[in-house]
Amino acid sequence: MIRQIFLDTETTGLETRDGHRIIEIGCVEMIDRKLTHNNYHQYVKPDRESDEAALAVHGITTEFLADKPSFEEIAEDFLNYVKDAELIIHNAPFDIGFLNYELYLLAGQTKEMEAYSEISDSLVLARQMHPGQRNSLDALCKRYDISNEHRQLHGALLDSEILADVYLAMTGGQKTLLLGEDGSSDAETGAIAFNRLTAERPKLSVVKANSTEIDAHQKYMEGIEVKDNNLWN
Repeated sequence: MIRQIFLDTETTGLETRDGHRIIEIGCVEMIDRKLTHNNYHQYVKPDRESDEAALAVHGITTEFLADKPSFEEIAEDFLNYVKDAELIIHNAPFDIGFLNYELYLLAGQTKEMEAYSEISDSLVLARQMHPGQRNSLDALCKRYDISNEHRQLHGALLDSEILADVYLAMTGGQKTLLLGEDGSSDAETGAIAFNRLTAERPKLSVVKANSTEIDAHQKYMEGIEVKDNNLWN
């Protein structure tokens, strides 16, 4: 069983050295390339204001966060959720840096995220696959024809869901050859069709033969002459 978790955070600013904190954590779980919907989402009270630039990106106000738990209050549940999974993060050093900073601030906490989970950076993967191109999450959505029109502001859970779709497209290989009107292939345009697998796939119906059909089949088989043993009887 391969358990992967797509993770994203929102923060009050860009640098932990300036005392900026996490305000939202979003995680999407995938097991054996199937989305399980066993997700994790938590807003966190940072006890400080967001920078104006950060607020413009995520839109999460201090007033909204006033009644939310602190990171210390949610740390145990969060760490239990991600434990022993592969964390897939776009630009992982940013989010892991903030998570490690939050762990550093906890009394008696000496471990960092790397002690709980394997860390994989999907941005590094994207740069290896598409060198010299833009590899932001928005750019990858466009390249792989994944809709993110519902994304007006950044949100940790929403961005994790989008990242899961992007990762499936990047690692799933070419499924169909898409030709544009000019004859260009998907290898040239970067468009790849893929199926998003979930745990709720419909069950296939089984249609069994009725007694009349079984009798007719038996009579037909009995009428077939063979030189040796009749294996199907």
